[in-house]
Amino acid sequence: MSKAAFPVNDLLRRKWQTGLTVATLTLSVTSTFFLLLFSRRMGVGLASADDVLTHGLSTVFSQFIIFIGILIFAVGAVITSFIVFLMMKQRTRDFGLIKAAGCPNGLVFAYFLTELLTITFVSCALGVTFAYALDSAVAHIFQLQAYPKLPDLWLALLVFAAFFALALIFGVKPLLEAARLSPIKALSPIQYFGISADRKHKPLSKFVLTLRIASRSLFRRQAASIRVVLLLSIVFMLLTVAVAGSIIANDTTKLWIKSAIGEDTIIIAHNSMCTQYRLLLSKFSGATENGDFDYLNVQFAIPDALIQRLKATSAVAAVDARLICKAHVYEVRNFTIDPETLATIPVGDNREGDSLIVGVDPENVITAWTINGRFLATADAGAAVIGDSLAQTMFSQPLVQSARLYNKTFSVVGVCVDPINNGRVIYVPLKQLQNITSMPNVNLLLVKIAPSADHEVALAQIKREILSLTPDFAIMELNNVLQESINFLGSAWLTVMLLPLFTLASAALCLVGYIMLAVDEQRQEFAILRAIGVKPNTIIAILAVQSIVVLLSSFAVGLSLGIITTVLILVPNPVVTSLTILEVALWLLVALTVMLLLSLYPAIRFAKTPLLKILT
Repeated sequence: MSKAAFPVNDLLRRKWQTGLTVATLTLSVTSTFFLLLFSRRMGVGLASADDVLTHGLSTVFSQFIIFIGILIFAVGAVITSFIVFLMMKQRTRDFGLIKAAGCPNGLVFAYFLTELLTITFVSCALGVTFAYALDSAVAHIFQLQAYPKLPDLWLALLVFAAFFALALIFGVKPLLEAARLSPIKALSPIQYFGISADRKHKPLSKFVLTLRIASRSLFRRQAASIRVVLLLSIVFMLLTVAVAGSIIANDTTKLWIKSAIGEDTIIIAHNSMCTQYRLLLSKFSGATENGDFDYLNVQFAIPDALIQRLKATSAVAAVDARLICKAHVYEVRNFTIDPETLATIPVGDNREGDSLIVGVDPENVITAWTINGRFLATADAGAAVIGDSLAQTMFSQPLVQSARLYNKTFSVVGVCVDPINNGRVIYVPLKQLQNITSMPNVNLLLVKIAPSADHEVALAQIKREILSLTPDFAIMELNNVLQESINFLGSAWLTVMLLPLFTLASAALCLVGYIMLAVDEQRQEFAILRAIGVKPNTIIAILAVQSIVVLLSSFAVGLSLGIITTVLILVPNPVVTSLTILEVALWLLVALTVMLLLSLYPAIRFAKTPLLKILT
């Protein structure tokens, strides 16, 4: 038999423990690598390289992805440390038996190092494979193929190497320590289970036998208990940030998009302009526009007579006339004064690029935006509001700078989050844009139907007014475009919320391993209790109390840190409702309950074992 045959056969003999270790490490690798693949596909976060989404939305996504990525990797490192710790602790008695049989220290170390290398290699390979499969499945299910990416082998090798190194770092140390132990110490329960004397701690309750035994076991097993509480605290913090943050951020960003596009709003324009405007609104979710579109074509001009007829229609609540065009935009440099030294500090550069220009009448705008600064006022003849993507790519401090287009300078008074043209847009006063483009008519109408009016009847009436003047114009309802955008955001945030799922599964398996260690440690104690007539349900209750104490202490720490991080750091101006709080609470309670039920499997399995088999 070769030297590698013994450790491999030993792993196959211990199928339950080996399978648990492999599954835990595999899920940790899958969770980390899938996060990187997802962020790269969406163009945000840790592997961002593309201009995807508006920069305002991308910033929120990136904050979540980066923070969740740090937590997932931290949890992966702690899980790797914990599962390898359990694996080595469970093999300490095997060390003693092999060394007692006369096997030299070097050979013993080589045997168990081979086991560690085998499990680590298989787990990392499976984790990378599952992450690729999961990324393809999510892209297909949630229709995220708008940004397809070829497999990044270097990224896979990096994750593989990172977790392989972590397993070796955390696994070799206990191996070396165990290899140096004498057979007597290796066979000792104190060394095997990491049990410490019960001198510093007393049981929490002296009245309930179940609580006494459970508490004593937790305090005696300090090394493992501290590790699992630390692990689960980080996991519940990650879960809180992912669940609560995703739900809150989803509601908040959807509100941004709804306000910018407009609910129950219709577009009236030339057929070609309607199609182009739809593409402009859908760019941030994957659509591509016609770059050579002639916005100032005289055929797109809307007659003033049509505008007056619509305003006189009882079913119409408001009419927002706009002039849309594209222009080359230049950044205008400015300066600020340092309040301490009164020195002049230059701001900006000489950047330039193309942008969508939208002329609006500030008094009749029917949509709203999330704005840093303010929107246009009636008296603002030379002011502009720019989109978030344009602000971040072309300006250093947009609110103290200006933009130049058509040889006219506009001071920037606000920065808005807007999906149109993927955030590369500038809003200027309508009259000013008409003067500098020599275009007297508008080319797009946003019409708000009165809430009291019948929607279908109102549309039919508006269509009759349009056809009576020109047959080339059409009506487009924005609710369909709005729903597509909201569905895209919902899919993306749902994926973010599910990112910790594999990490949560890994943590649950670690908790199962911890309970297995508790069962092994208390095997003789439980056997005595069974022999004197204690029912198997009492054994399950003792182990359940241990699991509940560990879970609740970890849950309290993780929940507090997660909520603070989400509300105060990750989501600007969060939208939090009573329904949001209820939804978050239900998700977290479900996760807590599932972990508790899974952790009881070793207890139930042990309780069903015949007494004679336990004693043998």
